[in-house]
Amino acid sequence: MKLFYLVSAALALAACGAKPESSPPAPQPITERSVGHYCTMNLSEHVGPKAQIFLNGKPDKPVWFSTIKQMFGYTKLPEEPKGIAAIYVTDMGKVSDWRTPNADNDWVDARKAYYVIESGFIGGMGAEDALPFADKAQAQKFAAEKGGRVVAFGEIPDEYIFK
Repeated sequence: MKLFYLVSAALALAACGAKPESSPPAPQPITERSVGHYCTMNLSEHVGPKAQIFLNGKPDKPVWFSTIKQMFGYTKLPEEPKGIAAIYVTDMGKVSDWRTPNADNDWVDARKAYYVIESGFIGGMGAEDALPFADKAQAQKFAAEKGGRVVAFGEIPDEYIFK
């Protein structure tokens, strides 16, 4: 019987120290303080889709990106932090004015988005960029009409990101 009480006490103590799983931080709106991680320019100065990454322990301070390719580079470069709590990208399928995306805070979880790459779309830094869509059918329709191909988050080729 003593063993039962010891085990029960150990389990109760372990449960007290367990941290409840928290939900990821919500995407933040772009403001005048939203500055691109690599370009150090205000995101509102750039056309095209944007991205934000939340690092573990910093739920209210996203790392901002002027382009989708920059966000992918950040996730792949060994010198950048890897404790990522959440990544959000512009859902271009919900954007009404492509000159001012995110005016309505149209964000989608980057890992669940579909990306049109190799379409020739010139993004915020004057180079070709990927276009994220929450809906795969919208991404496929865009690629069929404008060119490019549709890939998932884990399928973006390194050659495309670092070209």
